[in-house]
Amino acid sequence: MPSRIFGLIALIPLLLLTTASRAETVDEVAEQYVRLVLALGEHDEGYVDAYYGPGDWRESAAVNTPSMAAIAVAAGKLQDKLPPATRGEDMESLRVSYLRTQLSALKAYAELSAADGPRDFDAEALALYDTRPPHRSLSSFDDILDRLDKLLPGDAPLHERMDAFQQQYDIPNDRLPAVFQAAIDACRERTLERISLPEGESFRLEYVTDKPWSGYNWYKGDAHSLIQVNTGLPVRIDRAIDLGCHEGYPGHHTYNSLLESEFAKKRGWVEFSVYPLFSPQSLIAEGSANYGIELAFPGKEKLHFEREVLYPLAGLDPDTAARYDEVMELTAELSFTGNEIARQYLNGEIDREKAIELKQIYGPMSRSRAEQAIRFIDTYGAYVINYNWGKALVKDYVERGTTTNDQRWQRFNQLLASPRLPSSLQ
Repeated sequence: MPSRIFGLIALIPLLLLTTASRAETVDEVAEQYVRLVLALGEHDEGYVDAYYGPGDWRESAAVNTPSMAAIAVAAGKLQDKLPPATRGEDMESLRVSYLRTQLSALKAYAELSAADGPRDFDAEALALYDTRPPHRSLSSFDDILDRLDKLLPGDAPLHERMDAFQQQYDIPNDRLPAVFQAAIDACRERTLERISLPEGESFRLEYVTDKPWSGYNWYKGDAHSLIQVNTGLPVRIDRAIDLGCHEGYPGHHTYNSLLESEFAKKRGWVEFSVYPLFSPQSLIAEGSANYGIELAFPGKEKLHFEREVLYPLAGLDPDTAARYDEVMELTAELSFTGNEIARQYLNGEIDREKAIELKQIYGPMSRSRAEQAIRFIDTYGAYVINYNWGKALVKDYVERGTTTNDQRWQRFNQLLASPRLPSSLQ
């Protein structure tokens, strides 16, 4: 046998040892990452969105909680322990990139939380969500406002006319359960035709008030979620499908179930047993949840289902559904104004009252809804980019090179069941 072959054979144990050592190092970093996320959650109760790992890790974080400064230092040291970054598309390479970037966001959030002085919207977006959201002047949306003005004629300010028009589509409180159950069932049925979820997956629906958000998914582990709908302000008919898809199928419930099943359980990657809210994972989560609405109900299918099923359940006139849909589609084109208002507000360029005024104008929406929107920014900061810019990134990634809805579902499924980062979508 040639000596070169003997040399290769001799190298095999060393290569196996190196691979095993690398995996062991990543696993060790992953565990410490989870512990740091839990520790930061002791300082900020909103930071840990979901956790379904070992119970004693959470208990340890509660008993021995390092300072924010110590958490930031520890996160930086953990990054240094990871193998060198690569551009590989294999799962191991994606895992290392994911861990490194999540640790970077953890470090940044600990530092930002301890800092005094004004915030920087764009720096926060990059540090926490691994992306640079685009800038657009508010005046660039004036043509959309003009089109809405023509659709809703009258002498009152546009936001008042819009609110009066939309009030006709409020779902009566006593009809909310039937409407939302039907909407979520439809979202689930369409998703399960394309995506395999763990056996026994389930959710519980609950109605709450006095929240800065309209809906929320609290993932509990073992493919179970608590989905909450905020009824502090009247819930309008278009929100039923939107929230059913976004919070449930193929949105947050689906995404979290797949991450838990594919990574935390099958591969033993413990970093996927925790979800830090202010991290790059949230851009994928919110972007895919919003894109999932039009994936599940492409074209006019959402309008058709609302008109045929949800309007009668809500006691609304189905004959008016098309006009409402036209107005809401146009309003959706104003979503990026929220980023610009948040940028000015967080950067200290405008005060709270001016931010509320701009939300009323560019929403366009009532003062109460504008106040809720600014309350969301007060609570979550630059997180607002994850809904619209996140959706744009996911949509572009999923639809790149695809021509059919089947192909889009396949690529969407692959995205949900992978440790991808926002920067890798572009």
